[in-house]
Amino acid sequence: MSNLLTSKELKEQGSLVDLLSRLGYQPVPKRGRERMYHSMLRNDDSDPSFSVNDDLGVWFDHGLGKGGNIIDFGLLYWRHLGFNDVVKKIQQVCSMEQGETRVTRPRKAVKIPQHIVEQVKPLGTHPAITEYLKSRGIFDVARKYLSEVYYYVEDDKNLRKHYFAAGWQNENNSWEVRNRYFKGCMGHKGVTFVPSHPKNAVVFEGFLNFLSWRLEHPEADHSVIVLNTLSLLQQGINKAKAFSSLDIYFDRDKGGKGATNDFIRALPYAIDRSKLYDGFNDYNDKIKADLKVAAEEKRKKDNFFSGVRVPFER
Repeated sequence: MSNLLTSKELKEQGSLVDLLSRLGYQPVPKRGRERMYHSMLRNDDSDPSFSVNDDLGVWFDHGLGKGGNIIDFGLLYWRHLGFNDVVKKIQQVCSMEQGETRVTRPRKAVKIPQHIVEQVKPLGTHPAITEYLKSRGIFDVARKYLSEVYYYVEDDKNLRKHYFAAGWQNENNSWEVRNRYFKGCMGHKGVTFVPSHPKNAVVFEGFLNFLSWRLEHPEADHSVIVLNTLSLLQQGINKAKAFSSLDIYFDRDKGGKGATNDFIRALPYAIDRSKLYDGFNDYNDKIKADLKVAAEEKRKKDNFFSGVRVPFER
């Protein structure tokens, strides 16, 4: 197939937006020069955190903390393929051949955003983080496990933007962070392991769901495995092999169900416990729904007593 573009030509001429569109992915409403997508490299992206700048030919996945050019994307998207096969695959999907007339724009080297942690504080210091976790129904139980992480992102003009989020550390000592608008990792993604019982363990996709379980099981002494991303499923399975009793609490969406099946296929004695939040996407959605019901009951109770007249006595 001598008519295929070289990898250098592909980097210069290939359109990430066109490739993603042909793969079935569309961006959320455009903001500036970048297009934002729900990440197709992860199964846990509830908020769009995959950005593409097609003018520069680069992408960045804020949840993975990784980015690059169109070939870098292909290597992550088609993990089972080697470099040359990925180059061919991209061109086949986009129907790209040598000799085509294409409008190309000069592309310059781009500085991939890096999240730099400035400070870590105890939970409860920043009211916005507190309110976010309270809205999730897990603030009190989170005090033992989470911290407040303050960080900044420096762009290619060396301008810094400062942010804050609730976070906890993975096995690479990187911070997995969440706030109302962003979910990502400050450094290298990794599994988080909380040791306790030597034989019994529970397994979760993310730490919000672990904390939701902990809220309803305060006395449980299980060891805890949190993947922090479904892309680390195999690492989670490897860690789980040390336990003879395993309860799985993955999401009830397509990605979570597929990961549950893969987990049980590898370790047949593992038990899917997601029926506990049947009707919801994940454990924390159930907790938020319970919180809403409790708030509504309290409102009705308060309204009832506000209408009761107490006889006046001298």
